[in-house]
Amino acid sequence: MAVLLFVLLNHRIVSNGTKNRIYSSTEEIPANKIGLLLGTGKYLTNGHVNLYYKYRLDAAYELFRSGKIKYILISGDNSRKDYDEPSMMKEDLIAMGIPASRIELDYAGFRTFDSVVRCKEVFCERSITVISQQFHNERALFIAQNKGIKAVGFNAKDVNRRYGITTNVRERLARTKLMLDILFGIGPKFLGDEIPIGK
Repeated sequence: MAVLLFVLLNHRIVSNGTKNRIYSSTEEIPANKIGLLLGTGKYLTNGHVNLYYKYRLDAAYELFRSGKIKYILISGDNSRKDYDEPSMMKEDLIAMGIPASRIELDYAGFRTFDSVVRCKEVFCERSITVISQQFHNERALFIAQNKGIKAVGFNAKDVNRRYGITTNVRERLARTKLMLDILFGIGPKFLGDEIPIGK
């Protein structure tokens, strides 16, 4: 029972602590140089296109075309030779009309915590717009807040409840892991040399 209460409490803390910095309209969201697009796989195990993936690309495109971001930093998992989230997302954004020169890749975004922290420590950005679904944006913004990063979130379209039931369960566990990471000072798996964007 105590563990369940801890999980539920963490979920509420993250949501309540970030709700004033999340937007669903390009008209209302403040402009930033960098949009941090959080990676995910393109295809589900059944071969269908992952709607989380599709909707995140649509949101990044909308933000860029509205002039609210100048560059898109795609941060995702490339831990295996046969799995490369950032490159796949870049190819599809270029096909949508985003110039390749406006897209940067972070291949070491193995989890959201790493993606957000590396945005500051490796890519030298301290003011960003996070692009993902709302539940994911909330967690990313909570990380940013605790790491001295000024961040807002732009919500990609969400999926229906049945489609996202497994993701929603994982999200609650991820928020608990996040609190433990902050409490024990856990850092990203990799950092590295600085890579300033647009310079």
